[in-house]
Amino acid sequence: MSLEFSGAGVALITPFNENNAIDYDTLGQIVDNQLSNGMDYLVALGTTGETPALTKNEKLNIVRSVVERADGKVPVVVGIGGNNTQNVIKSIKNADLTGVDGLLIVTPYYNKPSQEGLYNHYKAISEESPLPIILYNVPSRTGVNMEAETVIRLAEDFKNIVAVKEASGILSQLSTIEKYTSDDFLLISGDDVLAVPILSIGGKGIISVIANAYPEKLSRLIHLGMEGNFAEAQKIHMELIDMFKLIFKEGSPGGVKALMEILGMCKNMLRSPLAPVSEKLYLEIKEAARLIK
Repeated sequence: MSLEFSGAGVALITPFNENNAIDYDTLGQIVDNQLSNGMDYLVALGTTGETPALTKNEKLNIVRSVVERADGKVPVVVGIGGNNTQNVIKSIKNADLTGVDGLLIVTPYYNKPSQEGLYNHYKAISEESPLPIILYNVPSRTGVNMEAETVIRLAEDFKNIVAVKEASGILSQLSTIEKYTSDDFLLISGDDVLAVPILSIGGKGIISVIANAYPEKLSRLIHLGMEGNFAEAQKIHMELIDMFKLIFKEGSPGGVKALMEILGMCKNMLRSPLAPVSEKLYLEIKEAARLIK
């Protein structure tokens, strides 16, 4: 199986104008910045993109915009998920996936399925998906943790399940996945602060939030770690560590959008029910950004 989703991936934000409409010009500039600063692939319609607050037409337009701007230079992954298995399958079948290279599919949220339920959910989707699948385990948001044994079973049973974006933060679980899956199954960090530890146990990269603002630094950190140069990767990690924490302090993507406004990259606009970070945190992010060269 292709390793096209290894390395430095970015979970793209969705920039908005003051009237709450999507700012496609700014989105294009963000994509350009990723491409020119060493990022390996793009992820549209993830959590960071405020996807639950987008309409069907907006989602379609975002995917088309990102695919066209990427222009085949790097792979494009699209997030499609939900807690109704058949609806997820319908969404995949009805989506225009022209130019899309993979799907990021989050574990079902709210209804808290068992491990067997999770397995059956992904089994059904795998059997219908025309594209490779990246599993997405983020129990802090979904209310359910997909355990290592379930990931291993899915990786063994379905050739088009090629990776897992892991944001559980459970290092023993991550190590078990890495140990018992094949070399071409990718363990991907879903948490910026855990990128270096996950690389150190054999992980193959990250889908990053902070890369929206600092693609050159993040891509360099990941590439150094994948080369085994952890001394240099650690220097970048330490330079960014305070910002890693700050941009998630009041939730994502509020923190990274504040940072990007400070850096002149986009407006600090979010769609309800999300809201911009507090003035206090904004100033903390601004001060931390001043110290990053």
